[in-house]
Amino acid sequence: MPFDRLKRREVMALLGGAAVAWPLAARAQPGERVRRVGALVGGSETDPESRGRVAALREGLAQRGWSEGRNLRIDYRWGGADPERMRALATEIVATAPEVIFAHTTPATIGLLQATRSIPIVFASVSDPVGDGIVASFARPGGNVTGFTNVEASIGGKWLEILKEVAPGITRVGFLFSPTTAPGSGSTNASGGSGRIPHTGARSSNASWTPPAAVM
Repeated sequence: MPFDRLKRREVMALLGGAAVAWPLAARAQPGERVRRVGALVGGSETDPESRGRVAALREGLAQRGWSEGRNLRIDYRWGGADPERMRALATEIVATAPEVIFAHTTPATIGLLQATRSIPIVFASVSDPVGDGIVASFARPGGNVTGFTNVEASIGGKWLEILKEVAPGITRVGFLFSPTTAPGSGSTNASGGSGRIPHTGARSSNASWTPPAAVM
């Protein structure tokens, strides 16, 4: 069924949990057929954070009446922070003909959109869905995709304001990000909005590198 004929509330309700907070449109009924969901997770299967997100997804779905092995089947794929791998896995997931797909991270979502424009996709942890062309706007996502962003673009300027309050003597700021795995172009561009502190962005080509929690 084309996505424009589905109510986004129903699609979001099916996914629930970590990625979904909208009310459930219809709880599973006894004898209902098993629903099939695809899940493309940006991290690796051995990554504790990624596993925690999947556990939260399962828990949220169970709370809303959807349980694996009873009325739900979820086909998982793990991207391992590799955009090329995620594109291939996106094709695999689409081939299983799920009714809806959960996408975690920007590369996973983009890969799925390249693979299908008909199966509903719900994303989470996408830094700049509008800037990266995933959705047309927050108010009207359009197409077969909707979801949640983990960064609001205007917060970039707030980061600099807070930094200036903590360290008033600071005169220049640098930030490091990967444009492939976590573009965040909206927040990094917006960070210059205050015009108070010169800042420079450095792009990392090593997608597997993880920055330290804090840099002094």
